[in-house]
Amino acid sequence: MKVVVIGGTGLIGSKVVTRLNEHGHEAVAAAPNTGVNTLTGEGLAEALKGASVVIDVSNSPSFEDEAVMDFFRTSTANLLKAETEAGVTHHVALSVVGTERLQESGYFRAKQAQEELIKASGIPYSIVHATQFFEFMKAIAAEATEGDTVRLAPVKIQPVSSDDVAATVGRTAVGAPVNGVVEVAGPDAFQLDQLIRKGLAAENDPRTVVTDVHATYFGTELKETTLLPAPGAHIGKTSYTDWLAQQR
Repeated sequence: MKVVVIGGTGLIGSKVVTRLNEHGHEAVAAAPNTGVNTLTGEGLAEALKGASVVIDVSNSPSFEDEAVMDFFRTSTANLLKAETEAGVTHHVALSVVGTERLQESGYFRAKQAQEELIKASGIPYSIVHATQFFEFMKAIAAEATEGDTVRLAPVKIQPVSSDDVAATVGRTAVGAPVNGVVEVAGPDAFQLDQLIRKGLAAENDPRTVVTDVHATYFGTELKETTLLPAPGAHIGKTSYTDWLAQQR
């Protein structure tokens, strides 16, 4: 089957393209650097010719509130219109566990808007909610840093490897549309402040992690379970400890 991967040259997209091609599918990486731009519509119609499935793992180049909302609304609307015209029968999008619980954040409001457009499109769909990637722990630390202090809430998080996310996205894409949400998380839950402390120590990073129940996560105060998946989530194989060892 032909599968077009929007954002197919990025971290997750490139892994999805490789996996699908290895399993005998025709996976096409679609991104601005391959001549496909979902914001302008450039190259979309040509890329989607003959496609059964479209996977959207693209992300906004800017996380500023207005820019990120414009990106996901415009890109998703253009993509869904092109899919309807091309006869695509399954739309798969990658989103984030807890999106609906993080609406004080402009980024997550934009992701919620994206999901609502997909659900209203009439195209059979599957939305994959992933917990935060191991690769994203540096960004969490950076966002929470003031000077040499990293201020984080003592809440639970169950991060996942990008390889395990890509595997779930690929399996979901070649299966029947669920017209709902599929969740994927890593095998282990951590306390967020302790997890970042562990990651910084592994890199000999001198910053100090301070535990603060009111510390915000990309603009939102967290509850104990805000970042955790629901029961029944797909559980990845790679542990954070093993992943850290692979980075050395």
